Amino acid sequence: MRHFATFVALIACAAPALAADEALIAAARKEGRVVWYTTQIVDQFVRPAVEAFDRKYGIRVDYVRSGTPDMVLRVTNEAKANSGQGDIVDGTSSSAALKRAGLLMKFTPPNNLPAQFVDADGYWIANNLYVLTPGFNTNLVEKGSEPRAFEDLLAPKWKGRIGWTVPPASMLAPEFVGLVLAAMGEEKGRTYLRALAKQDLNGHVVSARQMLDMVIAGEFPVALQIFNNHAVISAGKGAPSGWIPMQPALGLLSVSSITKLAPHPAAAKLFMEFLVSEEGQKLMAASGELPVHPDVRPGDPSLRPDGETFRAIYFTPEQLDEALPAWNRIFNEIFR
Repeated sequence: MRHFATFVALIACAAPALAADEALIAAARKEGRVVWYTTQIVDQFVRPAVEAFDRKYGIRVDYVRSGTPDMVLRVTNEAKANSGQGDIVDGTSSSAALKRAGLLMKFTPPNNLPAQFVDADGYWIANNLYVLTPGFNTNLVEKGSEPRAFEDLLAPKWKGRIGWTVPPASMLAPEFVGLVLAAMGEEKGRTYLRALAKQDLNGHVVSARQMLDMVIAGEFPVALQIFNNHAVISAGKGAPSGWIPMQPALGLLSVSSITKLAPHPAAAKLFMEFLVSEEGQKLMAASGELPVHPDVRPGDPSLRPDGETFRAIYFTPEQLDEALPAWNRIFNEIFR
C-alpha cells in the first residue's frame, strides 16, 4: 500500500505569520457561533482553544466531544435530514468516510504546514500528530531491559505480559498489523505477526489511554500502541509511565474538516485557521499534544519523530480508510 515516506524533520523555512482576512473575520462575527464536533480531550485542549478563540474574535464555540463512529453517524444523519448542525469535525479517520460520502466542504485555510499535513484534494488539514509506540511500567521493567525493536517483543520473558487494545474499542491492533506490513513487507511481516501471536498478547476492548492506565496499574508491564505523549503526561504526574521509541513508530494525523451543510461556514473557516495558526498550535503544545506547525516545538521534542534518531510511518485518513478492512482481516486471522 502506498504510504507516506518516513517522516523527515519539520524543516520547512519559517514563513511570516499568517493573518486572518478581515472580510472573513467580519462574516464570522456576523454568524457569531461555530459548532465543533471533536475527538480532542476536553480539559487538555478543547476548553483552552475555545476560550482563546472567543477572546480573540468574540465568537462562541460550542463543542460536542465524541468518538469517530458516533461523529460520522451524527453528520450523516444531519445530512439525510438536510439539517446541518455541526460546522467542523476532526479525528484520524472520520474525514475519509465523510469525504467519500460527499459530506465535506472543500476548504483548507492559509497555513505554513508541510505538504503532507494538508489534503491534496483540499478537504482536510492536520491539527496534531499521534505517535503510537509501546509503553511500559517503569517500576516493573528495569531501565534498559525494555523491548526496543519489534523482534525484542518475541523474547520468552514477554510471553503473556504484553497488552494491547483491540476492536471494537479501537482499530489500534489492526493498525499495528499495518505498521508491521509497511515496515517489513507482506511476507516477512506476516511471518513476524504469526510469531507475535504465540506470545499470548492480552487484548482488551479499551481505549489507548485506558490501556496505558492498565500498564501504570501493573496489570502487565508492557503495552503496544499507546500514545507516546500520554506516557510523558502521566510520568509528569508521578506515574510509573514510560514510552519506547520503537522504530518505525505509527504516526496518525488528527485532521479537521468543514461539513458541507455547515450552518456557520465563515466562523468554521476562521476557527480552522486559528487551530493551525502558530497561536493555536502553541495551545496544542501546551496541552501536551504534538503540534504540526514547523515553528512550534512540543513540550518534549523527543516525542515528535525527526526522521533520523526517531522514525515514523504516517498514514493519511484516506490510506487508513482504504487499508483498515484488510488489516482487520489479517488481525482476526492471526490473533483471534
